[in-house]
Amino acid sequence: MNDLENFLIEAKTQTYANENIEKIKSTRLNSNDYEYRKNNMVYHDTYFGGTKFIGEEVVYIDNKTYWAMNYHGVTLDETLGEEAMDKALRPALMMVGKDDTIPVRGPKEFNSGEYKYIFDVEGDLDYFNGTETIYKENKKIYELKCSGGLIK
Repeated sequence: MNDLENFLIEAKTQTYANENIEKIKSTRLNSNDYEYRKNNMVYHDTYFGGTKFIGEEVVYIDNKTYWAMNYHGVTLDETLGEEAMDKALRPALMMVGKDDTIPVRGPKEFNSGEYKYIFDVEGDLDYFNGTETIYKENKKIYELKCSGGLIK
């Protein structure tokens, strides 16, 4: 499980969370896609939408589906566009693996300027459910639900 944990941390900081990384060609109509490869492992993240979005991350080992996570997020403050939310979310996601939270999103808590990020997750990489929330000046402006685990 440590190999998967370390790979997820690397993959997540080398894909969407990292604003300097480019998307790959869409795999499905209107999708946004990122991919990271190392040795025999491949990470693929596909999502649809912007301020209201849904997506899936999958890890393949030796070309076999091994682990996956589904997620759905909503920007609750409609005055904030996708670019504003990226500035609040991406720094938190770059902190993946920096505390004892399983590396599926960001840390338990992260503050960046006027934004406060909280990730509450139950379970482990085998099976988990989580809620990610962002507050701006103590007002909830964003929420994401995720779930996933090993594929057998």
